[in-house]
Amino acid sequence: MRLDHVSYAVPASHLADEVQRLGASAGGIFRDGGRHPRFGTRNFVLPLAGGSYLEVVATLDHPAADGAPFGQAVKHRAERGGGWMAWVLAVDDVEPMEQRLGRPAVDGMRHRPDGVDLTWKQLGIKDVMEDPQVPFFVQWLSDAADHPSAGAGELPRIERLEIGGDAASVTEFLGSSVDAIDGVTIDFVDDEPGLVAVHLATHRGSVRLD
Repeated sequence: MRLDHVSYAVPASHLADEVQRLGASAGGIFRDGGRHPRFGTRNFVLPLAGGSYLEVVATLDHPAADGAPFGQAVKHRAERGGGWMAWVLAVDDVEPMEQRLGRPAVDGMRHRPDGVDLTWKQLGIKDVMEDPQVPFFVQWLSDAADHPSAGAGELPRIERLEIGGDAASVTEFLGSSVDAIDGVTIDFVDDEPGLVAVHLATHRGSVRLD
């Protein structure tokens, strides 16, 4: 498993402002990531070194935002003022996690402004809604060249995540230690359950995004 991306949810009216704020702090430029028609959401993405990225996501005025669990999760976080919603792990094969969690993954698709459709399988957003300290999972089906991290330089890069919660609980959920996640340090802190802050290495030094 590796860290695929971190997701920051905002009200649609705040989307442009938060993209600008986070991009300025990280020293990077966000791209218009397009729309998730099945989830009723849209996003902007910041490619990061190490094959990961930062997503700022908001709901659309679309029925899918109320019907799809991902849309529900984004809407719920946005209605609470917005902020970090989830950390997401990439797996080569989601089937073992399907067996572990006892339900199938759902198909995800995002239509980019350049006409490319990204596709993946996604599992665990319902668990995040119930217990925000845990991650959810993606298995990418699109070509690696189209991954949202494509084109990233050596910096910025995620160094560390602060997660409100308990390492033992997350380890039990994953079925493996969080230490097995490649390339990033996971620190559990005494805070509200969920992703609290993301630490980036940037050209201006270390930056904490909360």
